[in-house]
Amino acid sequence: MKPQASKDSFENLSPELILDAIEAQSGLLTDGRLLALNSYENRVYRIGIEDAQPLIAKFYRPGRWTEAQLQEEHSFAQELADSEIPVVTAIADDNGNPLRQSNGYFFALYPMRGGRSPELDNPQQLEIIGRFIGRIHKVAETRAFEHRPVIDTPTLGHVSANYLLDNERLPTELASAYESLIIDLLDKVDDRIESLQQTRTIRLHGDFHPGNILWRDETPHIVDLDDARTGPAIQDIWLFLSGDRHYQQARLADLLEGYTQFREFDPAELGLIEALRTLRMIHYAAWLDIRREEPAFQQAFPWLASPRYWDDHILELKEQSAALDERPLKWD
Repeated sequence: MKPQASKDSFENLSPELILDAIEAQSGLLTDGRLLALNSYENRVYRIGIEDAQPLIAKFYRPGRWTEAQLQEEHSFAQELADSEIPVVTAIADDNGNPLRQSNGYFFALYPMRGGRSPELDNPQQLEIIGRFIGRIHKVAETRAFEHRPVIDTPTLGHVSANYLLDNERLPTELASAYESLIIDLLDKVDDRIESLQQTRTIRLHGDFHPGNILWRDETPHIVDLDDARTGPAIQDIWLFLSGDRHYQQARLADLLEGYTQFREFDPAELGLIEALRTLRMIHYAAWLDIRREEPAFQQAFPWLASPRYWDDHILELKEQSAALDERPLKWD
């Protein structure tokens, strides 16, 4: 009997299991070549196929999503592709199902696609990206997710901060400073989101940063809807905005120039940018710590347990607190 996946673990995901699962579920013959690609939450591999182009295999982290939530991810991606939006969708099996399962692991197979990162200083490329986000949201607003989560302060903010404090993850000398800061910070976030509670929510990519775009043939090809969830439209826009206020303002104008060619944008959502950025920072710190014992994380983030890391994190949160006090970006 082959080993089954333990909850929230990849410890049993051996090369043999991976190749056997792909051959059994696809009917293809692998050539034994397997290359791990850069992914931390899931496990992603380039798989050599006999007499054919390699495939990309994505094995989902056990226990993170339910089967229904994973099916919604793939259904959403297919909806976008059916609307001629260039999304890299999974290869369906003979029954038309893109989600496969073997030995306790859900996984999906994708065609291999190349591309480069977009140029965030290029107004023309940002306008094109804005157009594609607008098109995505035009499709997304036609129906709602039933199973995917919602972007909210309790889950991303309070739960993440409480995890770090309750499990005494911070150095003792920094814990009280972090607790005081995080209480003030989340109060500001709660107030900001509550003041804009009438903002419309739609289905989202959810993690639409430049790394999830493959730029090829002057077209952005969208990948990885693993964090698809419900929230305000600005969530799929603000991750392209960084740097000082002047720089962000210019990039926002480029993105919305394209976005509004396909969908109206509510300027009130600009007031959510720094609140959403704050939630991402807090959640990211907890996520890193939760995975700290995994070999891939220890290799990629060797500084996670250091006091210097937590010093820098607290400093970033203080800067974020100041950003929440500033007036939102403008769009005319």
